[in-house]
Amino acid sequence: MEQFLSNGVTIAYVDFPPLTDDRHEPIVLVHGFASTHAVNWLFPQWVKTLTGDGRRVIVFDNRGHGRSEKLYDPKAYNLTQMAGDIARLLDHLGVERADAMGYSMGARIATVFAIDNPHRLRSLILGGIGLNLIDLRGLPPGLAEAMEAERIEDIDDSLAKIFRGFAEATRGDLAALAACARGSRQAIDPSALGQISAPTLVCVGGRDEVAGDPHPLAPLFRDAHIVDIPGRDHNRAVGDKVFKQAVLDFLAQRP
Repeated sequence: MEQFLSNGVTIAYVDFPPLTDDRHEPIVLVHGFASTHAVNWLFPQWVKTLTGDGRRVIVFDNRGHGRSEKLYDPKAYNLTQMAGDIARLLDHLGVERADAMGYSMGARIATVFAIDNPHRLRSLILGGIGLNLIDLRGLPPGLAEAMEAERIEDIDDSLAKIFRGFAEATRGDLAALAACARGSRQAIDPSALGQISAPTLVCVGGRDEVAGDPHPLAPLFRDAHIVDIPGRDHNRAVGDKVFKQAVLDFLAQRP
């Protein structure tokens, strides 16, 4: 991976060229909490799918995650600052406009990027987030405490325990993730979604207990399309073929 400084914070990224010559449109992918660019986008074959569709694919590790710098002050994980990492990465790469796709927490970050940088956005793709996009429950309560627990066995909440197990599996820095859970736990103003003029796609698994119902989001955006991913929970929806095909169709049809 390569690195650059985003307002003093070291961010690790990879810039994948398209595998075909018919398109060279860039898309930036934003992973979820306790994940990494590899876990969220490489292993489920998203990079292969999108570069095979002729797209330039930019992936990075969010601050506090993967190979990017670990920070321990919750204020460092304000959604505006995390969205700013996307804008500064595009600046670093000389990309003026891109499609932006985020999953779970990454969808919240991508949404704030869309609100703050409307001129830089071709389209917005949100996965693993529904009504909780505009609710503080976008990350489960007690998540920071779960990261700080001495042992995973000491965690009573089943959902928080799943996230802790995921963080351990991805070898996350638990103290940095606790700070991230506290700092990024912000509600997005529903009225701000109406400021996003770019076409928006929202895809959520039918068994996703983390995201919230995606359908109430549709009237809040100017141009939103909702896709249900049948039979998939929050984790298994990530690489689902219905999700991938919906994204490819959406990108092919957007202006």
